[in-house]
Amino acid sequence: MLVEPQIPQNTGNIARTCAVTGAKLHLVKPMGFSVDDKKLKHAGLDYWHFLDISYYDGLDDFFGKNNGEMFYYSTKALNTYCSVEYHDNCYIVFGREDKGLPEKLLYESKDRCVRIPMTDEARSLNLSNSVAIGAYEVLRQWGFPKLRNSGRLTQYNWTPENNL
Repeated sequence: MLVEPQIPQNTGNIARTCAVTGAKLHLVKPMGFSVDDKKLKHAGLDYWHFLDISYYDGLDDFFGKNNGEMFYYSTKALNTYCSVEYHDNCYIVFGREDKGLPEKLLYESKDRCVRIPMTDEARSLNLSNSVAIGAYEVLRQWGFPKLRNSGRLTQYNWTPENNL
């Protein structure tokens, strides 16, 4: 879930991550761009038809329509993203690129706030990179359901199964 995303390229990259992992994308308005922005569409490439996406008119609208375990990603959190257990129907929540999530929300949900470790000198990771890290940790804990876990070499018609 993205709360008030501001950069269309980030949201496009996140949309692509959601499409290839089967995750639903929740976008909370206001956003810093329109959904028909060329930069947004370009960053998502040709994956838009795979995407399950919902839009909300603010956090209250989102919380009124969804329930489940929420994990708030923030540089201000004490827990690391890999130190918590993600259960079915959970949401990973990310804030604006320039401000993050509202501090009141973080304060009221301290035990559900997680961070991605980084050096003290750096302000934060790019939003789309952070979402990918969080999404793949959730999927790793769940055993990568419905995702293909092996590839193949097309030129040589080789797959791991052929090697058995």
